[in-house]
Amino acid sequence: MSVIGFIGSVFSPWYRWSGRRNPQNHVCINVATYGPGGRFTMTDRGASALRQTASRFEVGPSMMRWDRDQLVIDINEISSPPLINRIRGQIRVIPSALTQVELPLTEDSAHIWRPFAPRARIEVDIDRPGWQWQGEGYFDANFGTRALEEDFSYWTWGRFPTGSGATCFYDATRRDGSELATAVRFGATGEAQATALPPKARLGRSLWAVKRETRADAGFKPRQTLAMLDAPFYTRAAVETQLDGAKVTGVHEALDLRRFRSPFLKPMLAVRVPRRRSWSFG
Repeated sequence: MSVIGFIGSVFSPWYRWSGRRNPQNHVCINVATYGPGGRFTMTDRGASALRQTASRFEVGPSMMRWDRDQLVIDINEISSPPLINRIRGQIRVIPSALTQVELPLTEDSAHIWRPFAPRARIEVDIDRPGWQWQGEGYFDANFGTRALEEDFSYWTWGRFPTGSGATCFYDATRRDGSELATAVRFGATGEAQATALPPKARLGRSLWAVKRETRADAGFKPRQTLAMLDAPFYTRAAVETQLDGAKVTGVHEALDLRRFRSPFLKPMLAVRVPRRRSWSFG
């Protein structure tokens, strides 16, 4: 599963149509579950639904909060069509360590990637039979002062657990034609170092024919092991690759921002991303 908190919901058509003038008026806690019976929730909420402190991010009925050394996520959301259901539960993210790493994605630092906890344990307790489990997790964030589609045409990102930590790849094509290509290796206690980039390797296109590529040892062909999320401009999947001779499976994302810029896409997104302007905490 994945959970993303937004202030200024970058993939919301409502935020785009508003002129992006007030990020706090377009907030969201997006929840997606994968596998049989998977659900997707992404409600764009107004400023009245937002409450924040240094350790708490609350959006309407859901919240993220630090409880000592754990990130606790309480969710109470309604999934989008065609499978409309309420999803309630709690996820605990227990980092093995927190990093101090920040990676500027543009020369002027208008976009920054912040991998807070590249490796963590998660505990999931959702109010459905069989939706209680523990496993491998991570926690990161992206910050930006401009729309993604203003500065980027395409990007891929991947995070792969290794025996001693995790390795992340960030590849992007900026609209000015320049390229971002970065690999960072994280240790179990949070230490980070830039590492040599393996060659790019092509993956098959997604269901919406989004181009995909990742990094792998020379001659190895990565493969998708689980389809997670497919949209006309975005895909997320579990992918098996090979790094330093070892096969590893991690989460991979590809984002086609040329497609996302299309005005014809926004009404389609509005079906999956409903708008709720007002909220009362009672």
